[in-house]
Amino acid sequence: MEQLYGPIRDYAWGSRSAIAELQGRPVPSDGPEAELWLGAHPGAPATVDRDGARVSLLDLLDADPGHWLGVEVLDRFGPRLPFLLKVLAAEAPLSLQVHPDAEQARDGYAADCARVDGHRNYVDPYHKPELLVALTPFEALCGFRDPAVSAAALAGFGVPALAPVVAALNEGASGLREAVRLLLDWPAAQRAGLVEAVVAAPVAGPDAVLARELAARYPDDPGVLVALLLHRVRLAPGEAIWMPAGNLHAYLRGTGVELMAASDNVLRCGLTPKHVDPVELLRILRFDVLDDPVVAARPVVPGVVTWPVPVDDFVLYRVAPTAGSTAVPLPVPGPRVVLCVAGTITVGDDAGSVTLRCGEAAIGTAGAGPLVVSGPGEAFVAAAGLR
Repeated sequence: MEQLYGPIRDYAWGSRSAIAELQGRPVPSDGPEAELWLGAHPGAPATVDRDGARVSLLDLLDADPGHWLGVEVLDRFGPRLPFLLKVLAAEAPLSLQVHPDAEQARDGYAADCARVDGHRNYVDPYHKPELLVALTPFEALCGFRDPAVSAAALAGFGVPALAPVVAALNEGASGLREAVRLLLDWPAAQRAGLVEAVVAAPVAGPDAVLARELAARYPDDPGVLVALLLHRVRLAPGEAIWMPAGNLHAYLRGTGVELMAASDNVLRCGLTPKHVDPVELLRILRFDVLDDPVVAARPVVPGVVTWPVPVDDFVLYRVAPTAGSTAVPLPVPGPRVVLCVAGTITVGDDAGSVTLRCGEAAIGTAGAGPLVVSGPGEAFVAAAGLR
């Protein structure tokens, strides 16, 4: 194991306190800090120390993929780290978005490479399923709720223009696609008036509160209404949500550890000034009703839990050595990234050990033997999900 240094992305929705506090830096930070990236993604690769200088993990992996990845990961995913670990800190809502599955990503990327209009939907040929575990109370929109509930909520605003959307929703799950299409295709000149009418309606309750919160930032965005078709999820620390391909979602506020397939493919549905492609969005969206987006943690051994997900790109463990225990061994194969989120921990394998303070990370190569975590702290361990 050796220490890993992750870059921080300064997206406008980021917090000026959460990541700085985690890393023990002065608060507030100089600007918004949205995501800490711990991986080898080309967009913002982490670095390691080599001969007194910081060297890109991406460059090291490209130079010797077998050493870093091992045969199994290399055969399954090619010469790339298949996962990306992040700390995400949302002070304001992110865009409503969806990610493609593997086939959609391959086809979409190939098609986009031939485009000349500049509006690319796909930046790489990979899917991007995501798992987020809350570090603080966390709020998100995740997955379509019962259309009958959404129909009642929209009808309750008493806005006549929404009648076709309500009618589509009253058809059940089969009408979800049409309801979303109607909202995304709303005439641009009438969008501000529609959102204003909803916000001005003398209605109380959580849907009205959410509509007003979102409209304050996006007063002419039909995504404000699309958001009301989704579950509003409130996570306590340690709870998780799973976002498979095709699942419409948006983070609202809070700090969490996010593990995903190493891709940056995002198709936006609203709550953003960025490009929205309704045709492509409707093609990859899944219109299944999601009964419960929360994923329960599963114990592994004393002091270790995981959140099972149906992909092999990654697996995530939370390790908190129990009182009186000296070390927790984890037979995690392949490359692994460890992030300390509380206290101080020591992580080691056959290649060496490193002590991490809160907010620090380490990486280990394939073939370095079992991972051992010890110390009075808490850590997340990310690895490939191959069994």
